[in-house]
Amino acid sequence: MAATNVRGRLRTRKLWWEELPENELLDLQIRDLDLSVEGSWIEASVRQLEKDLERRGMRFRPHLWFSHEWFTPDGIPGVALPFYLGHPRLIQLERSQMNEIEGGSKDECIKILRHECGHAFQHAYQLHRQLQWRKHFGPSSRKYPDSYTPNPASRRFVQHLKLYYAQSHPVEDFAETFAVCLQPQAMWRKRYAGWPALKKLEFVYELISELATKSAPVKTKKRIDPASAIRTTIGEYYSDKRRRYRIGFPDVYDRDLKKLFPQVKGSQPRELASSFLRRNRSEINRLVGEWTEEYRYALEQVMPDMIGRSRELKLRVSGSEKSILVDFAIILVRHTVDFHHNRRSSFAL
Repeated sequence: MAATNVRGRLRTRKLWWEELPENELLDLQIRDLDLSVEGSWIEASVRQLEKDLERRGMRFRPHLWFSHEWFTPDGIPGVALPFYLGHPRLIQLERSQMNEIEGGSKDECIKILRHECGHAFQHAYQLHRQLQWRKHFGPSSRKYPDSYTPNPASRRFVQHLKLYYAQSHPVEDFAETFAVCLQPQAMWRKRYAGWPALKKLEFVYELISELATKSAPVKTKKRIDPASAIRTTIGEYYSDKRRRYRIGFPDVYDRDLKKLFPQVKGSQPRELASSFLRRNRSEINRLVGEWTEEYRYALEQVMPDMIGRSRELKLRVSGSEKSILVDFAIILVRHTVDFHHNRRSSFAL
């Protein structure tokens, strides 16, 4: 059990590297981090997942380990967690290197865990071999596309993770449906009433009930690419990751961003615009106000791109912060509407 402080919050164990300067931290190999799920930042989300499974009366528990990213290997009923979620210092580093953190909030983290647990559950019971499973979700052998083009208006799929991820592949459709089924039944029945996706939810709900107390035929505890064996340095990891995922942010925002964050010669160094926007993200969302679901997904694409582009341009805050936030919200709304109506044809996998 991890130690807790007087307020009952999880206290992470002290590690020798956590106060190193960033340049020294980047020189460490990932295996040097000595990470453990127990006592880590992510443990609270793991325990929430266990409660979700217990509430459904399930014996199944996926085994977990830290690796380079989120994934569930084929044929293995376990989940790999990204090493950067193993400690607040690493979460901070991920944000500084990549601008965004996949699973960086407790809400998003538990959502991803429920999704990955669905994959592990599928592997443990070899569900993709069942005729009824294939009838509802399609063949698991279907080739993974490099990208997919979702239909935001479709009601054939649940909406759990961002970017309509259930529409990307049959196994993702199942994992997303499983994740929703871990919520209280009354919630998803109300949420998806009248949707064709409700039939998938009812099928998975019954499947979980049927297998809840049965032993899984696949019991291996094998771990693929555990963090403890990764010799890549953290710096090399981020260099490769930026090359794969962050080749560059769209320059369509440049004119507005440069006008909002003008260069002021001879002035004292101010906060980076990207840091300022991240820090005020909740206020920006408040200013933007309530959005329909379709626009909300567009917003979740545009805002990170604008923040990332601000960072690439090395823009800095100058002037009234309150006025900047209002002006940024106005610009964000316009670009979100443009994105929505001229939406990218596909999302990369």
